[in-house]
Amino acid sequence: MTVTETDLLRQIFQAAIAAVDPLQILKDHLPTPPKGRTIVLGAGKAAAAMAKAVEDHWPGEIDDGLVVTRYDHGLPCKRIEVVEAAHPVPDAKGQAAALRILEKVQGLTAEDLVLCLISGGGSAIMTIPGDGLTLADKQAVNKALLKSGANISEMNCVRKHLSAIKGGRLAAAAYPAKVVTLLISDVPGDDPSVIASGPTVADPTTRADALAVLEKYRIDAPAAVLKRLRDPACETPKPGDPKLARSETRMLGTPQKALEAAAATAKAAGYTPLILGDLEGEARDVALVHAGIARQVAKHGQPGQAPLALISGGETTVTVRGKGRGGRNAEFLLALAVALDGQPGIYAAAGDTDGIDGTEDNAGAVLTPDSMARATLKGLSAKAMLADNDGYGFFSALGDLIVTGPTRTNINDIRVILINKAVS
Repeated sequence: MTVTETDLLRQIFQAAIAAVDPLQILKDHLPTPPKGRTIVLGAGKAAAAMAKAVEDHWPGEIDDGLVVTRYDHGLPCKRIEVVEAAHPVPDAKGQAAALRILEKVQGLTAEDLVLCLISGGGSAIMTIPGDGLTLADKQAVNKALLKSGANISEMNCVRKHLSAIKGGRLAAAAYPAKVVTLLISDVPGDDPSVIASGPTVADPTTRADALAVLEKYRIDAPAAVLKRLRDPACETPKPGDPKLARSETRMLGTPQKALEAAAATAKAAGYTPLILGDLEGEARDVALVHAGIARQVAKHGQPGQAPLALISGGETTVTVRGKGRGGRNAEFLLALAVALDGQPGIYAAAGDTDGIDGTEDNAGAVLTPDSMARATLKGLSAKAMLADNDGYGFFSALGDLIVTGPTRTNINDIRVILINKAVS
């Protein structure tokens, strides 16, 4: 059976996801069971799959366990309780679960082990408002940051300083127990202090940095939020804090592993892979850069000869100005469609590896050389829909969404552009 370009794009996307599946990669990173109790805690989109993998491979007893994940991302576990909560805006279920997680680390000894399972999405899913704040305060700031165009590091800087559990506070509360954190990274550079806002990791950012983020993006924060950030008491544990001395991290899955798996699949299909790495920035701007490279490959064989696969990861941002539906991957592809304007021989796909592009029901979408022509026949204007941030509507109308359902892992986005041959 002939594999089409769109089939291959979907296969490449699935290969990237499989490379960071917790059920496959976690077992080799487990620590030695302790003399005392083992408490398994966690948060993030991959938390349930990580918990299941721990249950499948842990050689000792699990004395207590609780992880919180996104709605519909759960898996049945026998010894570790799995709670589902809201993402990307926190809700009361996430707050209640986080309070219980914090309670479970009270009164531990130096012979006990806290095994923390942390992945992207944990910032919103596991939330405890800091002193003087309400859940509504945190929800308001989250919503504003999501629409502002702030990158993940900036958003998590603010979140850490508004939280009673993130930014190293969970590990500090567990002291003197040993804390081993298993991480699946969804951030450029794989910085443990940024992943899920680093609940078990020292925080190098400051409350002044958090205030600067709010000012940079002109966030109209509630008065209680500003009051907290101006209070020195909100500062997070910093590198060298003695209460974090028994905390260590182990990286399981990274964007790079997923990019390499995508590249291997493309190469096996006859395409020379060119990995551009983890990228940040406005989705539209990132799309323009990708379009420029793709055109250069197609027309001039630079920086490589077709057939070639451009592959990138990371997390772009979308400054929301319209009222349409669509996450950052749909936005990227719609901007790419406008930039390429139906250029022959170029196909693309972009998707979020957790299976959810923003807040929609799709992981991403596929772009073909005839996407613009098919849209015109349906009376759709790509430029108008891009202006309205309606990438979802555009690709849904064409039947070109990628729908995987929750994958229970998360290393952010995978973007692939296939350039088949030189065109004039």
